Amino acid sequence: MFCDTGMAGRIERMETEAIAGAVRTGLWNASSAPGGFAHEIAGGAACFAGPNSPLNKVVGVGFAGVPSTTRWEAVERAYAEVGAPVQVELAHLADPRIGAELTARGYRLTSFENVLGVRLPGRTWPVPQSVRVRRDDGDDVDTWLDTVVDGFATPDDGLPAGEEFPRDVLATVIRDLAATDGTHRYLAYRAGRPAGGASVRMTGGIAALAGAATLPEHRRQGVQTALLSTRLNAASAAGCDLAVVTTQPGSTSQKNSQSQGFTLLYTRAVLVKDPA
Repeated sequence: MFCDTGMAGRIERMETEAIAGAVRTGLWNASSAPGGFAHEIAGGAACFAGPNSPLNKVVGVGFAGVPSTTRWEAVERAYAEVGAPVQVELAHLADPRIGAELTARGYRLTSFENVLGVRLPGRTWPVPQSVRVRRDDGDDVDTWLDTVVDGFATPDDGLPAGEEFPRDVLATVIRDLAATDGTHRYLAYRAGRPAGGASVRMTGGIAALAGAATLPEHRRQGVQTALLSTRLNAASAAGCDLAVVTTQPGSTSQKNSQSQGFTLLYTRAVLVKDPA
């Protein structure tokens, strides 16, 4: 599948809505520290959800104009006021002038992440019989949340993400992301016990697969495949035309995704500038 700037821009807008929406959800629920923000920047968003949060980043820039130097200065001041570095996740299909600007401003490259996609119409995905997956959209989020957070707490193989977060912060972020509009939770059971969890956010015809984690004792048993197939089938039935997933390069998640028909669409560079 070929990804042009139009498709990448569509995906990045969806990502921006999800991240900024989760930040606003956290602020509304008073689950984040004072000083949180989600500021628009050239079609993207500069977000801060509290100390050490994975949502503290600039996302989606490069598809709706180039931010001015004055705008970057304002963003950097906002992060400096809360004592946080500026982390920009920049798609390689974004306007190349942005990368040049950030490099000139002293940003350093720290890591990469891959965005993969698959067309949904006309396809179905088999679910392994050894794993039972059910939608978990009720008010009792604790079992799902504990399963996903515990799975994330023990990373699988692949290149390291370069980031580690306290468990309570990670739990808050995962809960807030799951509360955004159009998001559904899924819990996988193996031998009658919770084995893994995941979520999918459907908006604008795109299904964004996220939050997938398997408990260590259930890995290599088809749990990730079952969660992936179930969500893809649900997204197709809901009328989505495209499913996307973000993975660490060389990870088991990327391998599993590609085995289900996903192809690499583009890569995001993670650029960081520490507070002055």
